[in-house]
Amino acid sequence: MASFNKIILMGNLTRDPELRYAPSGTAICNVDIAVNDPVKRDAEPLFVRVLAFNKQAESCGQYLRKGSAVFVEGRLQISSWEGEGGVKRTRPEVVAQTIQFLPKQSDRMDGKGELNSDTVDINKIEPLDDNDIPF
Repeated sequence: MASFNKIILMGNLTRDPELRYAPSGTAICNVDIAVNDPVKRDAEPLFVRVLAFNKQAESCGQYLRKGSAVFVEGRLQISSWEGEGGVKRTRPEVVAQTIQFLPKQSDRMDGKGELNSDTVDINKIEPLDDNDIPF
């Protein structure tokens, strides 16, 4: 039987990203995000660790900060390690295939809680000359 492992999340960073480099030179960035339940507004957010690699990791380290909004597509994996006292610990993580940087909430909304839409006065648009069209 075939299997499918894809996860899509949208949320905000709970802290600044952690960018590091593996001995091989591969950039690795840990991004922790909080994802809110769109149905239950008062529900506790889901906290998810996202791993980014290579150029994407470097971009995350350079441009993202605590509170940044992101849209993540990736696959789910379980990370395991030995904690204090030799106790085996596990945590689900998302290995990012793409991370899109979203505008801040304040940039997307007007003061009334509605999405901004830039309006253009159609009467001020100059018509194109047929010679300007390349085909």
